[in-house]
Amino acid sequence: MLSRMIGAALLRSDTFEEVEADSNAMVQALIVVIIVAIAGAIGSFLSEEGDIVRALIFGIVFSIVSWAVWALVAVFVGTKILKTEDTEADWGQVARCTGFAQTPGLLSILVFVPVVGGLFGVVSLAWRVAAMVVAIRQSLDYTSTWRAFFVILISFIPVLIINAVAFVVLSFAL
Repeated sequence: MLSRMIGAALLRSDTFEEVEADSNAMVQALIVVIIVAIAGAIGSFLSEEGDIVRALIFGIVFSIVSWAVWALVAVFVGTKILKTEDTEADWGQVARCTGFAQTPGLLSILVFVPVVGGLFGVVSLAWRVAAMVVAIRQSLDYTSTWRAFFVILISFIPVLIINAVAFVVLSFAL
């Protein structure tokens, strides 16, 4: 799993192809999403000093829901709206790849660092987007990086709406 995380962080296409083809990697992808959520919750806690248990629960649940929904929307957009002749993918393939694409989010643990913490957050986000582009490109069998970028961009709108609803529901639940 660690070598796959490193490969995903290094934006290696072959790593995403390997993860896409390995149906047993779903648990690993879920673990990556959870580890990144924990890193983000710890970084946020250290910078804001809130309730760590609440931050962990909220962060993990929110991250899993967001990841699963984003993969679902990306499959729809990628296989229906921006489909190519070679495009063939299912939710599991996209979810595994996008789960590992979250690896650069580990940097979010450093957002508490004075002066440069915000920079770690920005770098983490940009790096995750780059990894998502490669993950989408490989899992949807695209040859165009731009097509993969547009899948992510188009998928962002419904995911943003669903995340907003999940945020409100979780805020009241916790």
